[in-house]
Amino acid sequence: MFCSKTSSTYKKGKNPLQKCGFALRRVLLLSGLTFGLSAAGLAQGTWTPLTAAAPDYNQGVMLLLNDGSVLAKTSAGGASGIGNGWNRLTPDIHGSYINGTWTNAAGMQNSRLYFSSQVLKNGTVYVAGGEYGTGRHLAEIYYPNDDMWLPTFPLTDPTDTIYDANSQVLPDGRILQAVVLTGHTVSHHTYIYDPATSSFTPGPNTLGIDDETSWLLLKDNSILFPDMTGSTAERYMPATNTWIHDAPVPVNLFDPYGFETGASFLLPDGRSWFLGATSKTAYYAPSGSTANGTWTVGPPVPDSMGAPDAAAAMMVNGKILCALSQTPTFDSVFHHRMRFSEFDYNTNTFSYISAPAGGDSIEAACYTSNMLCLPDGSVLFSRQGDDQYYVYTPTGTPLPAGKPTISNILLNNCDTFLAIGTLFNGMNQGASYGDDWQMATNYPIIRISRHDTIYYASTYNWNSTGVARGTAADTVQFVLPAGIPHGTWQLQVTANGFASDPVDFSFCDGLAVTNTTKARTRISVYPNPASDEVTVSYNSAKGGEYSVKLTDVYGRVVMTQKQTASAGDNTTTLQLNGIARGIYTASVSDGNDVYNTKVVVK
Repeated sequence: MFCSKTSSTYKKGKNPLQKCGFALRRVLLLSGLTFGLSAAGLAQGTWTPLTAAAPDYNQGVMLLLNDGSVLAKTSAGGASGIGNGWNRLTPDIHGSYINGTWTNAAGMQNSRLYFSSQVLKNGTVYVAGGEYGTGRHLAEIYYPNDDMWLPTFPLTDPTDTIYDANSQVLPDGRILQAVVLTGHTVSHHTYIYDPATSSFTPGPNTLGIDDETSWLLLKDNSILFPDMTGSTAERYMPATNTWIHDAPVPVNLFDPYGFETGASFLLPDGRSWFLGATSKTAYYAPSGSTANGTWTVGPPVPDSMGAPDAAAAMMVNGKILCALSQTPTFDSVFHHRMRFSEFDYNTNTFSYISAPAGGDSIEAACYTSNMLCLPDGSVLFSRQGDDQYYVYTPTGTPLPAGKPTISNILLNNCDTFLAIGTLFNGMNQGASYGDDWQMATNYPIIRISRHDTIYYASTYNWNSTGVARGTAADTVQFVLPAGIPHGTWQLQVTANGFASDPVDFSFCDGLAVTNTTKARTRISVYPNPASDEVTVSYNSAKGGEYSVKLTDVYGRVVMTQKQTASAGDNTTTLQLNGIARGIYTASVSDGNDVYNTKVVVK
């Protein structure tokens, strides 16, 4: 927040966003050890450009949807180049993202730049706030199956601004949302967003300043961050809905000019690693309880490089792909030369690698970088102001400790299933940036393959939003994609790019047609969208007892109404008082057949 990011007119080959050269001056000074470390060489992974350029220029976060496709924020739409538009990348029939297809997705109702983002347990997408744009005080939900955005209910305090704030999905599926400003003052406020009601309630105040910080989800579901003051840290405890003090941080991860910092990761060995803007890094060993954890000094980034707002991604080989720039100086917080490195926590070494398009760097600040862990074990990279995306494929083999296992698949009906196993949510949350957006992928993705043909199912209602769950049982429901041919396939669960061993999988014949609406029965709703009430109109061939239901995207029945229908046209009115905003399925059933249509409650 303290260093403004402004927009300018896009020129091909130029970055459309320029961060300020300096921010509000701070009297706090860097502390801690300083020492050098040379970059080590390695056999690096491979950068591959996507075959097709995106329809629009990238403008930030990329999110992995529950069907394996990617939603990428763009500069299209909105005002002043901030954008409210999104592009969607769908892998090809062979599962390749490099040869995938780009399409335009629906635009948000508000323009946003540097904002909170999460994929929810029902497969919808949550975005909130924005350092720039019209959505600073507002949040909205994206429904991928309907390609539609709907607003949530507002914050309870209209003076709160979410800005470039952190967020985290809680164990019960709700979201803990940070607030950066209350009025014109740095805020300690948080909110909790409930998807069931699409509304916010006040959460507990943070103890220190969480602005510009990186929130990290730990194995015990607590959330850790170093305070922006530089030396203290705190954790959120979901069981008590409180923030507690933790041990002091031994080095200052925040630069003294823009007060920026970098990404953070839960490591495979159980420790955590925080990357600073100051060339400093730190390890944290959790206690596993409310007791303080233990901080230790990590290796410095070589050559006075750091991560003042920058993307990084934990790869399946256990190393971390980092975007870096020169550490902030008095005259410039964001230096415009981005380099790339792999960090190995086992050897405490950074190893420089080539830039995506070749050479050793990109002439852009590292805050323009974006990364996302893909289901195939690679990392998708984009840069703000560019329509060319790249895939980074790491060397080595995936860590065995990160592999999900499938113990059973249960049939719900011909196209809906329940998978049971372990490690469906991964060892950590995948890619990280810091404060400006979140791109976690700690949820299960279902890949179905036969020979060289690959489909992705749509997952929902995963039982956990945790990480590093070990042998604890995980479950996820999934729906097969329309048009997948009948037969025996190989099914895998992936999380953060780690894939389970394949299991044989077969399903009912005739799956290509999944719409249960029949020609002899007409069903419609009006008005649509609706607010106070909605009328369901349907045609009955023979009359009799009917049940009219309203079901949310979680599959929960929120309203049921019985009716005796006559042969021919019938109507019934549902009162929507107390029904949250969202997309619902209105269904009419006579006990044998079910007829569905969508209704939007606004």
